[in-house]
Amino acid sequence: MAKKAKRRTQAERSEETRAKLLDAAFEVMRRRGYVGFRTAEVAKVAGVSRGAQLHHFPTKESLVVAAVEHVFARALAEARRRADRASLQHADPIDAIAADSSDFFFGDYFFVALDVMMAAAKDNRIRARIAAISRANRLPVESAWHKVLVDAGLPDDLAEDAVWLTVSIVRGLSIRTLWQKDKPRFERLLRLWRDIFWTYVKAENLMPAAPKRRRLQVVPAGSRPTVSADAARLRRGGARTKA
Repeated sequence: MAKKAKRRTQAERSEETRAKLLDAAFEVMRRRGYVGFRTAEVAKVAGVSRGAQLHHFPTKESLVVAAVEHVFARALAEARRRADRASLQHADPIDAIAADSSDFFFGDYFFVALDVMMAAAKDNRIRARIAAISRANRLPVESAWHKVLVDAGLPDDLAEDAVWLTVSIVRGLSIRTLWQKDKPRFERLLRLWRDIFWTYVKAENLMPAAPKRRRLQVVPAGSRPTVSADAARLRRGGARTKA
């Protein structure tokens, strides 16, 4: 005799509806932009009633902010998983940081949040809330990669500088796609930065003598790194870098 399916609780049904609305809201923002965002369309895409949508998110602002927070939290969880994997592998950590940063900054999560902040330029409340979400979710990503470098044996301050610079370079290249798209050059510049960093580390005798957890793998200058699956979007140009 077949077992009866367990009935979901009201809290579970409510959480499912909320998740559908957040996913739908992000999809509508991705397609329409903040200016063209309409809450009625979100309810339609989510397949829920307008009443249910208004129950969870009574205003456009509450829905937009919650959707951005929703996907940023998802990106944070994925970045932490990548950092954990990288800490167990003999891969170049600069390449790993660049790949993780590329997946975020060349993807929809970043550009949708940027669009919201730019479109809501005169609404200081929304800008402040999106900025707070960015800090709460992106700084922990940098901390995770900083730990990977420190655990590999690099000095604390050098590890922090390496994360800052790598993330900043990738973010700058992603912004450049707004007016110039050049995938091969982006890849070449990231390889150049990696080679510059390790050349500096060796020249200043900063290579770890006794790694704490694993040996650093330094890719020789001029060679082509193995690009991980996480960087596939950069190799293809990503959602925002197609010619």
